[in-house]
Amino acid sequence: MTEKFIKKEKYDINDLNEIMHILRAPGGCPWDAEQTHKSIRKNFIEETYEVLEAIDNDDPELLKEELGDVLLQVVFHSNMEEEAGRFNLNDVADGICKKLIIRHPHVFGDVKVSGSDEVLSNWDDIKKQTKGQKTQTETMNSIPKVFPALMRAQKVQQKAKKVGFDWPDINGALDKLQEEIEELRQAIDKKDQDSCKDELGDVFFSAVNIARFLKLDAEEALTGSTDKFISRFSTVEKLAKENGKDMRDMSLKQLDELWDKAKKEK
Repeated sequence: MTEKFIKKEKYDINDLNEIMHILRAPGGCPWDAEQTHKSIRKNFIEETYEVLEAIDNDDPELLKEELGDVLLQVVFHSNMEEEAGRFNLNDVADGICKKLIIRHPHVFGDVKVSGSDEVLSNWDDIKKQTKGQKTQTETMNSIPKVFPALMRAQKVQQKAKKVGFDWPDINGALDKLQEEIEELRQAIDKKDQDSCKDELGDVFFSAVNIARFLKLDAEEALTGSTDKFISRFSTVEKLAKENGKDMRDMSLKQLDELWDKAKKEK
């Protein structure tokens, strides 16, 4: 089969699809041939996050490479389905083309919109209709449970807001967070592990609500805080070493003093 493949200076999506056919065919690559949707499921997630890192680093060359890895995953999964006789890569492209046309009636139809907000509103309404969702609960349940928890919570809250189930302003969300923190304290005092888990989840959910009111992405906010913590921790570690001390042998008070110095530096 490889004898028929022509090497080129420049390849396209059809060549990628053909290469995948060759890899999974008899006489191709044993590893590629053994894979299933589930066996490479995590690969898709990992490649997607690597695309995000390339975007965050403003690295177009890396972005091109990582987008190629994501595209490989799309072709890989499509080939498996083609082998099973259910659909192929062209069917995938056909599906997304039709979806884009249907969900952009202001471009491919005669619908008039005043701006981006109305576009998004129409998009949600059309999505709900095409998926046969009759209740807002159904739209919430359609949000994948495999999403990162903060992302899923924020999307669920946005769905609730669309039917008016929301605080009038951020003060209600802030009060709710304080209420949930107090309930967490009570659960901790009772040493009730199940209640602690439940109340801690409520604290996270309430914090996400505040992010939504501030028009911030909760995932990005937490990622930024984690990066900041690592940076400051690195400074504390460096300061301790400069003082000839091992962090493990220092008191919490001493570490807090170094932490305050690190905060002033960064």
